[in-house]
Amino acid sequence: MGDDWARPVVHWELRAVDAAAAKAFYGELFNWDIGDGFVMDIPAGIGGPEPGPGGHIRPDDTAGVTLFIQVRDLRETLDKAVRLGGAVTAEPFQFEGYPTLAGITDPEGNPITLVQQ
Repeated sequence: MGDDWARPVVHWELRAVDAAAAKAFYGELFNWDIGDGFVMDIPAGIGGPEPGPGGHIRPDDTAGVTLFIQVRDLRETLDKAVRLGGAVTAEPFQFEGYPTLAGITDPEGNPITLVQQ
């Protein structure tokens, strides 16, 4: 493996039919400073894991990508997501040894898993 190297996830992308609405939803829900233009940059935030985001693969009936986003208060964030046009797909739950999680979709139906800080 001498010349080989790790291939970590170093970036992520949200695709949206209504990019302006997605910008408003995510900017308000997570207090993200989202840029303008065709590709709206979302810089790394405070408190992100180092050296970068981890991930996993799991079997499911459909293919897709889910973002796991850490929040301070699950209930507050779930309620806010609904007010902003999203939907709750999973009330808070926990697997032994893991943080408490909850599920939402954004206004276009993209899944997001919220992770209790």
